Amino acid sequence: MATWLITGSSSGLGRALAAEVLRRGHDVVAAARNPDLLADLAGNGPGRVLPVRMDVTDPDQVTAGVRQAEEEFGGVDVLVNNAGYGYRAALEEGDETQVADLFETHVFGAVRTIKAVLPGMRERRSGTIVNLSSIGARICLEGSGYYSAVKAALEALTSSLRKEVAPLGIEAMVIEPGAFRTDFAGRSLVESPIRIADYDGTAGKRRKVNDTSDGTQAGDPRRAAAVIADAVDKGGLPSLLLLGNDAADAFAASADALRAETAAWEAVTRSTDFR
Repeated sequence: MATWLITGSSSGLGRALAAEVLRRGHDVVAAARNPDLLADLAGNGPGRVLPVRMDVTDPDQVTAGVRQAEEEFGGVDVLVNNAGYGYRAALEEGDETQVADLFETHVFGAVRTIKAVLPGMRERRSGTIVNLSSIGARICLEGSGYYSAVKAALEALTSSLRKEVAPLGIEAMVIEPGAFRTDFAGRSLVESPIRIADYDGTAGKRRKVNDTSDGTQAGDPRRAAAVIADAVDKGGLPSLLLLGNDAADAFAASADALRAETAAWEAVTRSTDFR
């Protein structure tokens, strides 16, 4: 059995994954900003669930949480960087403080947890790191430029990390979910207080007042959790795992469009070398 550290375990996909991993007999370090919300989860696995207070933007809490995991279970075998939230604003509407907080959570927070668990994984010459991205990193919808940017940054970091740690027996994978029935489009969605009327027909259409997707998404968090757990248990992870029919369709459409556009400009692309 393995020890999983899952950030953002109090709700959504993180909560579903913690429950699934626990059901399979693994130990779970359930990390959340408010560990009181994990009481019932801990009750379902006495001795196998360690709730820890971890705001990934706080370096001390990250260090302390990983140390607790090592003391309780001997180390972290699987890290899942799931903590995060949505943010919507046209690029020009983005609030600088909110945008900085977004990068601090999704990018630098994930880097903190990765750097905290890697020494132990390197020593054991084994481990798995799973970073939750979004199909938004691929399709970059209006109003989601900043969110797409943090997920794209996380994906680039993971791609390099995967190559760096593979010789050490450590795996790294990015997951791009589509729309799942969680709080992402509701309670967990932050919007800029700045509103510019010129963007009402683009980014404005995706503000909460105009978005009716919350609670109707096709993706089932429990099914996603089972797929993730299966992949990690089996090993030999892909660099990218898509989750959801909408993610698969959007990825294919995006790849086809990009391939067609780069092909149309290929002659120009190849004209820039010294002759």
